[in-house]
Amino acid sequence: MATDVICGMKVKESTDLKSEFQGKTFYFCNSHCKSVFDKNPQKYSR
Repeated sequence: MATDVICGMKVKESTDLKSEFQGKTFYFCNSHCKSVFDKNPQKYSR
């Protein structure tokens, strides 16, 4: 399991909702959280 960095929900790493940033994969519970991350990945990748 991974944690959605936007809302804190636990998500399966098998989800299609994921983004790569600086060599790390981030997983999301829904398309809204992914969109928020994709607009400013540096803010949420800490």
